[in-house]
Amino acid sequence: MNSGKERMIGVGIVAVGLIILLGKLGAFSFLGRNFWPLLILIPGIVLHAMHKMHKVSPFMLLPAGILSVYGFLFLICNIWGWHLMAYLWPLLLLGVAIGLWEYAINDISLSRNVYTGSVILAVISVLLLVVTLLRTGIMYIIAVLLIGAGIWLVVNNRGKRKW
Repeated sequence: MNSGKERMIGVGIVAVGLIILLGKLGAFSFLGRNFWPLLILIPGIVLHAMHKMHKVSPFMLLPAGILSVYGFLFLICNIWGWHLMAYLWPLLLLGVAIGLWEYAINDISLSRNVYTGSVILAVISVLLLVVTLLRTGIMYIIAVLLIGAGIWLVVNNRGKRKW
């Protein structure tokens, strides 16, 4: 063998050794456990970019929107805890709505009903999200904001009008 091939074989052996060592040290299980939602998010972003470069049809925006929203949602839940899914589940509907909406606005041959359906689904999703969040501790935040706004109005209007 010539020395160029021997070097390439040597580099390959070192690379395989490093991969085995990193695997035994748990590097890949850590990455897989913590960053698997990127396997959903990145294809969604790539499909958006490919459509922007006119490499794929507008129909690919449907899975692109769904994958992007789901990947982002799963990344949030993976970082801050899966208990959040009890409150953020309406975003699953929003992912479908966004995918349909992107497809509808970029394909002029589609019926207007697809656009209307996507908007209705998005509104339903946002309303369900608001209702879900209102059942949690966000009511305390809303109460504090209302109290603060009331105090501001009382203090700000003092001396300007006489009752």
